[in-house]
Amino acid sequence: MRLRAAACSGLEGRVLEIGFGSGLNVSLYPAGVTSVDAVEPSEVGWELSAARRGTTQLPIARVGLDGQRVEAEDATYDAVLSTFTLCTIPDVERALAEVRRVLRPGGRLHFLEHGLSPDAGVARWQRRLDPLQGRVAGGCHLSRDIPGLVSAVLEVRSVEAAYLPGPGIAKPWGYGFVGVAS
Repeated sequence: MRLRAAACSGLEGRVLEIGFGSGLNVSLYPAGVTSVDAVEPSEVGWELSAARRGTTQLPIARVGLDGQRVEAEDATYDAVLSTFTLCTIPDVERALAEVRRVLRPGGRLHFLEHGLSPDAGVARWQRRLDPLQGRVAGGCHLSRDIPGLVSAVLEVRSVEAAYLPGPGIAKPWGYGFVGVAS
């Protein structure tokens, strides 16, 4: 939750959250957020979020199922939030192009993601495990270069990268990035 709070820090105005899931970020939205539009492909995830959505006065509306195609006008959002989502979107480049399209000028993408480790040995394991990971974890890719993918469409303003806490054997699943791009 500490890392989620870091990703949510600085959000304001109208926000699009891609991969809303069970609503874990709802309690972390700063006071400057005026509304949230949620993209969530899973009916189960959306149902699980009902209790968390019920704890806030903030308007939260489900606006789509697929981050690769966002049903919104150009320059609609002040910010976009993605937490542990870019690993599972089949066409992540297309989804990031949609993020750029729906962000207003000066808008920001806030992200908390896991991906490609800079450690060659860990990266080799990530690539080996990718096919199995994708089958058992809803299409999740361990070896995506998240900062590289984001920087192809937006200017990365800040990114912190480190292994998430846990045992060494979990390193292929636990190299994470917290960042902001505009």
